[in-house]
Amino acid sequence: AATAAKVMNASLNVNAMQERVSPDTEGVFDDAFWKKTDLVVNALDNVQARLYVDSRCVYFGTPLLESGTLGTKCNTQMVIPRLSENYGASRDPPEKTAPMCTLHSFPHNIHHCLTWARSEFEGQFEKTPSDVNAYLTCADYASSVREAGDAQSREGLERAAACLTRDRCATYDECVRWARLQFEEYFHNKIAQLVYTFPEDAVTTTGTPFWSPPKRFPRVLAFDAEDGACQMFALAFANLRAEMFNIVRPAWSLDAAAVAHAAVLVKVPEFSPKVGVTIVTDPKATSASAPSGPLDDAAVIDTTLARMDEARAGLPAGYTLVPAKFEKDDDTNFHMDAIASLANLRARNYHVEEVEKLKAKFIAGRIIPAIATTTAMATGLVCLELYKVLAGVKLEAFRNTFANLALPLFAMSEPMPPQKMKYNGMEWSLWDRWTLEGDPTVQQLLDHFSAKKLSCYSISCGQSLLYNSIFPKHRERLGRKVCVTWPGTTGRPPPFLNFSGVLRTGVDMFDANPMIAR
Repeated sequence: AATAAKVMNASLNVNAMQERVSPDTEGVFDDAFWKKTDLVVNALDNVQARLYVDSRCVYFGTPLLESGTLGTKCNTQMVIPRLSENYGASRDPPEKTAPMCTLHSFPHNIHHCLTWARSEFEGQFEKTPSDVNAYLTCADYASSVREAGDAQSREGLERAAACLTRDRCATYDECVRWARLQFEEYFHNKIAQLVYTFPEDAVTTTGTPFWSPPKRFPRVLAFDAEDGACQMFALAFANLRAEMFNIVRPAWSLDAAAVAHAAVLVKVPEFSPKVGVTIVTDPKATSASAPSGPLDDAAVIDTTLARMDEARAGLPAGYTLVPAKFEKDDDTNFHMDAIASLANLRARNYHVEEVEKLKAKFIAGRIIPAIATTTAMATGLVCLELYKVLAGVKLEAFRNTFANLALPLFAMSEPMPPQKMKYNGMEWSLWDRWTLEGDPTVQQLLDHFSAKKLSCYSISCGQSLLYNSIFPKHRERLGRKVCVTWPGTTGRPPPFLNFSGVLRTGVDMFDANPMIAR
């Protein structure tokens, strides 16, 4: 884009950067970067990134020109410091999703299969290794899991334990074996258990056939080394597993046929369906896991942690796994290969039409093709508002726009002003903050709020709690300087030694947001 723009205007000065704008790159997009930024024009493809940039613009008081397109639809929103509400002040209604039981046991279209596939990918290659790393590096991991003590915590811990003990891989051959066993579990064992629990002639409590449309009666699959989907599954899962465990891969690891033929040689245990297995069928259920019944979650957590402690004793110092963050646009990372093969093999289980990898990428990545006309219109609308920002006009001169070229519909409105909070003669919005000079003690900070007739009970910076009145030991911190309390709490130097740090404080007041000391 920068190159194309330079062709149009040779005098344009562009610095094209490829780093992702996120909390992980705040060393690149630091305070110095934001302080010299006059305004931000967004062209992002997901809400999470938009919310992050919005939060930084609010923090630094920087104008944000937000826009987005969706097929023939486009919208623009002007975020003007102190004049308008921020992007995060309003949210679109949540998208409708299929019931959990449909995704996990009764899919009937390829969208269900792809949604399930992406969830499994993130569970296997992102969440589980992240949980293992948290166990290996965070001293309070075990206590936090014990404190939660519920079925969800137990299940997550059991997956982490399996990854660290029974399923830990040390060679690429072990990764291939793991991939082959995963195939058997996904596409044979779970399906065999499902049809055993609910045979083809099963009926509901009302006497109607259980496998009535839209449910589809599934069939088990056998691994075929000559089948393209099986090859892709074995290749992707074995290589992703090797990356997770930092295992050196042989040259044949990139040959799908070679990996699949190596997987055929794996000895697979014979599976026998179990009696009394409960499979969730309630469309209102929020979890695919059946209630644990009399199972003592706390006892299982203790036992599982003990097994993990034994395994950790034999690991080298500094041992960690490498989680995979889903990236749909890199064709060499095996992410879409894993998701497409997972989805297509599951579709084959349930007699659903399979899709090519490119279409799977569009659906799993929630991609809607951009239309040049819509993009051009959004660009033009934002550029018009850009002139207004530079001219310093009043709020009523700005326009937010929603348009749909397919109707056609063009709706423009003034940006909404920020919500105002009032208390004890004071008035403020999201854009306001108090500036405290110097390095006060925690007690002096509390006194600052007391002078304004506010009862401050909590002080935090980022995710670190510096003081809370409900903790007796925190009284020891009252006489300490805030810049001393921070490293004692987090083990890191305080960010506000280098920039205007934000201290969030909880105060007792009626119907008011937390105040911010900056």
